[in-house]
Amino acid sequence: MRESVDHVNQMAGDDVVEAIHAVMHLFRARQYRAVRDGASELTHLEGRVLAFFARHPGATQRELAAHSGRDKGQLARLVAGLKARALLQAQVDEGDRRSVRLRLTARGQALQQALRRQSRQLSKAAVAGLTEPERRALVELLRKVRVNIEAAG
Repeated sequence: MRESVDHVNQMAGDDVVEAIHAVMHLFRARQYRAVRDGASELTHLEGRVLAFFARHPGATQRELAAHSGRDKGQLARLVAGLKARALLQAQVDEGDRRSVRLRLTARGQALQQALRRQSRQLSKAAVAGLTEPERRALVELLRKVRVNIEAAG
Protein backbone atom coordinates (compact mmCIF):
# COMPACT_ATOMS: atom_id res chain seq x y z
CA MET A 1 0.00 0.00 0.00
CA ARG A 2 2.84 2.40 0.78
CA GLU A 3 4.13 2.24 -2.78
CA SER A 4 0.81 3.42 -4.24
CA VAL A 5 0.63 6.31 -1.75
CA ASP A 6 4.16 7.42 -2.75
CA HIS A 7 3.15 7.18 -6.42
CA VAL A 8 0.11 9.39 -5.77
CA ASN A 9 2.24 11.94 -3.89
CA GLN A 10 4.78 12.00 -6.72
CA MET A 11 2.06 12.59 -9.30
CA ALA A 12 0.64 15.42 -7.20
CA GLY A 13 4.10 17.02 -7.05
CA ASP A 14 4.47 16.74 -10.80
CA ASP A 15 1.03 18.30 -11.23
CA VAL A 16 1.96 21.23 -8.97
CA VAL A 17 5.18 21.95 -10.85
CA GLU A 18 3.39 21.59 -14.21
CA ALA A 19 0.70 24.00 -13.02
CA ILE A 20 3.34 26.55 -11.94
CA HIS A 21 5.12 26.15 -15.27
CA ALA A 22 1.89 26.52 -17.24
CA VAL A 23 0.95 29.71 -15.38
CA MET A 24 4.38 31.29 -15.93
CA HIS A 25 4.47 30.22 -19.58
CA LEU A 26 1.08 31.81 -20.19
CA PHE A 27 2.08 34.93 -18.22
CA ARG A 28 5.29 35.42 -20.25
CA ALA A 29 3.54 34.73 -23.56
CA ARG A 30 0.91 37.39 -22.79
CA GLN A 31 3.49 39.83 -21.44
CA TYR A 32 5.67 39.65 -24.54
CA ARG A 33 2.77 39.51 -26.99
CA ALA A 34 1.82 43.00 -25.83
CA VAL A 35 5.13 44.50 -27.03
CA ARG A 36 5.42 42.67 -30.34
CA ASP A 37 5.25 44.94 -33.33
CA GLY A 38 7.74 43.17 -35.57
CA ALA A 39 10.72 45.44 -34.89
CA SER A 40 10.47 45.16 -31.09
CA GLU A 41 9.88 41.46 -30.68
CA LEU A 42 11.85 40.17 -27.70
CA THR A 43 12.58 36.81 -26.19
CA HIS A 44 12.14 36.34 -22.48
CA LEU A 45 15.91 36.32 -21.95
CA GLU A 46 16.33 39.52 -23.96
CA GLY A 47 13.66 41.10 -21.77
CA ARG A 48 15.55 40.00 -18.67
CA VAL A 49 18.77 41.53 -20.02
CA LEU A 50 16.97 44.82 -20.65
CA ALA A 51 15.48 44.66 -17.15
CA PHE A 52 18.95 44.15 -15.67
CA PHE A 53 20.34 47.23 -17.41
CA ALA A 54 17.22 49.21 -16.50
CA ARG A 55 17.95 48.43 -12.83
CA HIS A 56 21.74 48.77 -13.23
CA PRO A 57 22.45 51.47 -15.83
CA GLY A 58 26.14 51.55 -16.72
CA ALA A 59 26.76 47.97 -15.62
CA THR A 60 29.12 45.79 -17.63
CA GLN A 61 28.50 42.58 -19.48
CA ARG A 62 30.68 40.86 -16.87
CA GLU A 63 28.35 42.11 -14.13
CA LEU A 64 25.38 40.81 -16.11
CA ALA A 65 27.05 37.39 -16.37
CA ALA A 66 27.81 37.33 -12.63
CA HIS A 67 24.22 38.32 -11.80
CA SER A 68 22.51 35.92 -14.19
CA GLY A 69 24.83 32.93 -14.04
CA ARG A 70 24.43 32.59 -17.81
CA ASP A 71 27.13 31.63 -20.28
CA LYS A 72 29.29 34.64 -21.25
CA GLY A 73 29.16 33.74 -24.94
CA GLN A 74 25.38 33.53 -24.92
CA LEU A 75 25.17 36.89 -23.17
CA ALA A 76 27.67 38.46 -25.58
CA ARG A 77 25.44 37.41 -28.50
CA LEU A 78 22.32 38.72 -26.75
CA VAL A 79 23.95 42.05 -25.92
CA ALA A 80 25.28 42.40 -29.47
CA GLY A 81 21.79 41.77 -30.84
CA LEU A 82 20.21 44.29 -28.48
CA LYS A 83 22.83 46.87 -29.47
CA ALA A 84 22.24 46.16 -33.18
CA ARG A 85 18.51 46.77 -32.62
CA ALA A 86 19.29 50.07 -30.85
CA LEU A 87 17.91 48.89 -27.50
CA LEU A 88 21.27 49.02 -25.69
CA GLN A 89 24.13 51.44 -26.09
CA ALA A 90 27.75 50.89 -25.09
CA GLN A 91 30.21 53.43 -23.75
CA VAL A 92 33.86 52.86 -22.93
CA ASP A 93 34.56 53.36 -19.22
CA GLU A 94 36.82 56.40 -18.85
CA GLY A 95 38.38 54.93 -15.70
CA ASP A 96 39.19 51.59 -17.35
CA ARG A 97 39.27 51.77 -21.14
CA ARG A 98 39.08 47.94 -21.34
CA SER A 99 35.63 48.01 -19.76
CA VAL A 100 32.40 48.85 -21.61
CA ARG A 101 29.40 50.25 -19.76
CA LEU A 102 25.93 49.43 -21.09
CA ARG A 103 22.73 51.46 -20.83
CA LEU A 104 19.27 51.27 -22.32
CA THR A 105 18.62 53.57 -25.24
CA ALA A 106 15.43 55.66 -25.24
CA ARG A 107 13.86 52.92 -27.37
CA GLY A 108 15.06 50.26 -24.92
CA GLN A 109 13.65 52.24 -21.99
CA ALA A 110 10.28 52.57 -23.71
CA LEU A 111 10.18 48.84 -24.42
CA GLN A 112 11.19 47.98 -20.85
CA GLN A 113 8.49 50.29 -19.47
CA ALA A 114 5.89 48.65 -21.72
CA LEU A 115 6.94 45.22 -20.41
CA ARG A 116 6.66 46.43 -16.80
CA ARG A 117 3.23 47.95 -17.44
CA GLN A 118 2.02 44.74 -19.05
CA SER A 119 3.46 42.72 -16.16
CA ARG A 120 1.58 44.83 -13.59
CA GLN A 121 -1.69 44.48 -15.55
CA LEU A 122 -1.30 40.73 -15.92
CA SER A 123 -0.38 40.35 -12.25
CA LYS A 124 -3.58 42.12 -11.24
CA ALA A 125 -5.62 39.98 -13.63
CA ALA A 126 -3.93 36.79 -12.39
CA VAL A 127 -5.12 37.26 -8.82
CA ALA A 128 -8.49 38.81 -9.59
CA GLY A 129 -11.15 37.12 -7.52
CA LEU A 130 -8.73 35.92 -4.86
CA THR A 131 -9.22 37.30 -1.39
CA GLU A 132 -6.28 38.85 0.44
CA PRO A 133 -5.95 35.75 2.71
CA GLU A 134 -5.97 33.52 -0.40
CA ARG A 135 -3.23 35.63 -2.00
CA ARG A 136 -1.11 35.47 1.15
CA ALA A 137 -1.66 31.70 1.39
CA LEU A 138 -0.70 31.23 -2.26
CA VAL A 139 2.50 33.23 -1.84
CA GLU A 140 3.36 31.24 1.30
CA LEU A 141 2.73 27.92 -0.43
CA LEU A 142 4.88 28.92 -3.40
CA ARG A 143 7.61 30.02 -0.99
CA LYS A 144 7.51 26.55 0.57
CA VAL A 145 7.74 24.94 -2.88
CA ARG A 146 10.79 27.10 -3.66
CA VAL A 147 12.43 26.22 -0.33
CA ASN A 148 11.81 22.52 -0.96
CA ILE A 149 13.40 22.73 -4.41
CA GLU A 150 16.40 24.63 -3.03
CA ALA A 151 16.81 22.02 -0.27
CA ALA A 152 16.70 19.21 -2.82
CA GLY A 153 19.90 20.58 -4.35
